[in-house]
Amino acid sequence: MRPTLPLLLATDFPTIRRDRLDTLQVNLGYKCNQSCLHCHVNAGPTRTEMMDADTVDLVLQVLRHRKIATLDLTGGAPELNVHFRDLVTRARALGVRVIDRCNLTILSEPGQDGLAEFLAAQSVEVTASLPCYSPANVDRQRGDGVFERSIAALQQLNALGYGMDGTGLVLNLVYNPQGASLPPPQGPLEEDYKRELLVHFGIRFNHLFALTNMPVQRFGSTLVSKGSFGSYMQLLRGAYRADNLETVMCRSLTSVDWQGDLYDCDFNQMLGLRARLDGRARPHLKDLLEHDPVGESIHIADHCYGCTAGQGSSCGGALEAAASVALGEGVAG
Repeated sequence: MRPTLPLLLATDFPTIRRDRLDTLQVNLGYKCNQSCLHCHVNAGPTRTEMMDADTVDLVLQVLRHRKIATLDLTGGAPELNVHFRDLVTRARALGVRVIDRCNLTILSEPGQDGLAEFLAAQSVEVTASLPCYSPANVDRQRGDGVFERSIAALQQLNALGYGMDGTGLVLNLVYNPQGASLPPPQGPLEEDYKRELLVHFGIRFNHLFALTNMPVQRFGSTLVSKGSFGSYMQLLRGAYRADNLETVMCRSLTSVDWQGDLYDCDFNQMLGLRARLDGRARPHLKDLLEHDPVGESIHIADHCYGCTAGQGSSCGGALEAAASVALGEGVAG
């Protein structure tokens, strides 16, 4: 793995500061049943880092204390953590909105019996990775047979009511470009996904999130190996839009790693760039019980251009689409 942090530290990216903390994004561990080429976490079946029960309890304490509205669970495959279902159940009992960032194939893994039914019973919002509606493209990026298993998982979720009008069960899909390019406009791409998946597989979903590939970990290392890291950064910097600074996810989200340490976003977590919190050297979940992060400066580096390039990119998809929703313009369902 070729390091990218030394290539990102020197930056002229603008200073930004935190607003109110609305979302706790918790990485439950780096173990995954897949090893995707675009993965910025470098997750895979051989990773052993997993959040323990005491840290899970601390997550719930912070949710209560800070009155945080959304718990966003990620990994690896977050469902592989043995405490996943307990955390979801207890968070939902607090009235917290829970998002599961699901790779879909986890639903058919041994030992995950009843997972889809559990998610539906808890009204968990499923945000599922499907980088293309073409079998060849998905399998090239994520492994042989992944597309077929993903389609079966989506059909299973649909059968439980996910993505269907009137059920309240939200199913969103995530698109990543195949290589070193910006994602196409999210709106037209969502229309293509909805048409193709419905016509060919009878699948329905709520929204598509188009995410920019970030030049960190596995994807960043691949760029370095191919000699295209510099040109990709030029692409991101050249597409910078200042108005995206108002809606970047790090203003209202804190990323938590499997040990409970705090970062401004999932990408900073992978780079080891810790959050700034009241001068603490290693900010931790327990510090949020004492200190409000509002107004703290966000730890920036050159990869931040990835979130502000073009239509913008966040865990909720294109920033310009998110702004449209905030203004009441809506997004096609």
